[in-house]
Amino acid sequence: MSTIRSICVYCGSSPGRGDLYMAAGLELGRAIGSAGLRLVYGGGTKGIMGAVAQGASGAGGQVTGIIPRFLMNKEATEQALSELDDLIVTDNMHQRKHIMFEKSDAFVALPGGIGTVEEIVEIMTWAQLGHHRKPVVFCNINGFWDPMVALLDHMQSEGFIHTSHLVKPLVVDSARAAIEIVLETTADTARTGDAAVIDKM
Repeated sequence: MSTIRSICVYCGSSPGRGDLYMAAGLELGRAIGSAGLRLVYGGGTKGIMGAVAQGASGAGGQVTGIIPRFLMNKEATEQALSELDDLIVTDNMHQRKHIMFEKSDAFVALPGGIGTVEEIVEIMTWAQLGHHRKPVVFCNINGFWDPMVALLDHMQSEGFIHTSHLVKPLVVDSARAAIEIVLETTADTARTGDAAVIDKM
């Protein structure tokens, strides 16, 4: 039986080009909600972030948004935020990321920008350091994450990733496949890391 109860989704607060990424966001959210899982995400109600939240909520899932106060009127509206099941407002980005980590059993990265890359790389860094064994998934819509996967392979082949067994993100081609593979994976949720150590990172 899967130990996964909540999934953190990292993604863009803008829609990206075309409709493909927004559609993937909706599909991922619906898959999370339909599976009876809780969505944990950055609280934005615009772009792909908004699509994921809308999809999860529409499919009967619970949605937890975690957003820094200074982004509330940039990535969301107060009216839209009031519709989330659970809203946590933080003082800064570091608090946001730490709470997202603590409340999640797995992590999925949809397409996004620099912030999305920074968030998923930090989660992989914590895994490399042995602070968690939670599943990490790249939702590789239209090959979006191909350059990232190639970079990780290059880092390993050049001798810069010595613990590749700890840094082994799962890569799938669709939003639905992301949830399926997560549910097949048992997260070691008892090993969430030393909060004092993570807090200093």
